Amino acid sequence: MNLEVLLATMDQTDDSVLDFMGVNSDIIVCNQNSEKTDYRSYERKGYNVRWYDFQERGVGLNRNNALLRSTADICLLADDDVKYEDGYEKIILEAFEKNPKADVILFNIYSADGKKRSEAEKNIRVRLRNCGKYGGVRIAFRRMSVIKNAISFNQLFGGGCMFTAGEDVIFVKTCIEKGLHVIAVPDCILRLTDKRPSTWFNGHNPKFYEDFGSSYYCHFGNLAVVATFLQLIRKRKIWVNDYPFWKAWKHARDGIKKYKNLK
Repeated sequence: MNLEVLLATMDQTDDSVLDFMGVNSDIIVCNQNSEKTDYRSYERKGYNVRWYDFQERGVGLNRNNALLRSTADICLLADDDVKYEDGYEKIILEAFEKNPKADVILFNIYSADGKKRSEAEKNIRVRLRNCGKYGGVRIAFRRMSVIKNAISFNQLFGGGCMFTAGEDVIFVKTCIEKGLHVIAVPDCILRLTDKRPSTWFNGHNPKFYEDFGSSYYCHFGNLAVVATFLQLIRKRKIWVNDYPFWKAWKHARDGIKKYKNLK
């Protein structure tokens, strides 16, 4: 069983990003830029690197480009602002060996200040009701389980897309809906960093709340109006502390309408 990291990134001019991340495994890099379309492959520290340059935009599209080109047993989603823990490849492969029924495994991570961002203190089954809190860099999966179920990333969501975030959560949700066995485990595999500003978050503004509403409609369908209202109440001290609650909910409803009216 082998692992391949699937890195979605942009505007990289060399592979120093791999040193920053501490990559010690095979990796596919999909680098979006406006200058060229190119491909190269080479060996680095005894591992295979396949590097693609695309003159495109959109995280969902970028992740799909990597997924379609992978040949590994296990894939790990990656962003360019993380630092991997020593031995992360072994941790991930052993988790799949210990959990042979698992198609997707969601790992714990450390925040930039070193605090453990733990969503699982023990192995737990992830269902539709609790899948919304697992971001992309936590996600590893058996490639064939995803491919044979025709699962891919929603290209409307994520940095550079119509809606600025959520392609990773939608991916996990789709896996569950297609019957894949999804679990979360307590093992930590990486640390987030403050290397760069967010590619999608520009504050709690109307766009943030509209995209929040759109993603919730994608998750909950016609229940999205109620779901967004409840989530805004839960997050009001963080999300709406400096923004009027009723305006935030109005923008969320506007986002729901925008997604519903897509043709």
